[in-house]
Amino acid sequence: MISFKRLLRVSHGAAWLLCAAGAVAVTLEEGPMVMRLAERGSAGAQVLLAGMYLRGEGGVARDDQKAAEWFEKAAVQGNDYGAMKLGDLYEAGQGVPQNARLAADWRERAANRGNVRAQRLLGRMYLIGDGVPRNDSKAEYWLNRAALEGDDAEAQYLLALMHRSGRVVPPNPALAGNLLARAAAQNYDDAVELLHRIQVLGYSIEESLHQRSPHLHELAEDGDAEAKYQLGLRLENALFGGPTARREAVRWFERAAASGHVVAMRRLAHIYETGLDGVPADPQKALYWRQKVGQRE
Repeated sequence: MISFKRLLRVSHGAAWLLCAAGAVAVTLEEGPMVMRLAERGSAGAQVLLAGMYLRGEGGVARDDQKAAEWFEKAAVQGNDYGAMKLGDLYEAGQGVPQNARLAADWRERAANRGNVRAQRLLGRMYLIGDGVPRNDSKAEYWLNRAALEGDDAEAQYLLALMHRSGRVVPPNPALAGNLLARAAAQNYDDAVELLHRIQVLGYSIEESLHQRSPHLHELAEDGDAEAKYQLGLRLENALFGGPTARREAVRWFERAAASGHVVAMRRLAHIYETGLDGVPADPQKALYWRQKVGQRE
């Protein structure tokens, strides 16, 4: 029997909870009603229908392009989850052309509507200059909202690092310590490890953040493609190191791609399309890596 009560909740905006948790699948019986509600303009049902297409459930085949279309329909009505998910799709190039600038635009819409995950991701984009110009002031603003208003552990961790590294003016070491403790209390692994280094081992922030995982680096040097890719990600997203770290990240992505790592190929195509701090855009290289991805798929 169809759960009309649940579908009524969905039509009034609870769909973001279902999709965010990934805990409730839409059944074959419920699918047609969700579709009718979506077509009548219910933003909540539109989000749920987009999730159906994204996962291929509820009687529809997986179709990333249709998922993006329905997320956008919900987003333009003011649904923050739809805007946030559309940003994710633009970042990944899933169902839409990969476009970090549009990913940031949709995340900003969601962030302005109070979506904590979008606030954290947008803050991180400003922090590393991904899709938007690097801007510490805007990074601090969005991370602060996610960390303090939304109690997001990763945002608390990143904001703490900004204060300790001097990227917030004036820095607030006391607030940084409090944020780090709050993130650790939520079992955010990086925060737990960093607190341990500071309080027990006596490492400075800079020393602890510049250290690489010996195991990961050893695997990468030995030729493991996934390790090369993961090492590239760490360098690309590091708060310290600036353009030098980004250039080294690209070198590791290239080594991973040369080993056949398709995700690394996609990342290189994206970097060369949009540019990165220390790595200028290069349309020819972007096309080269896009073609390499196409040959693999």
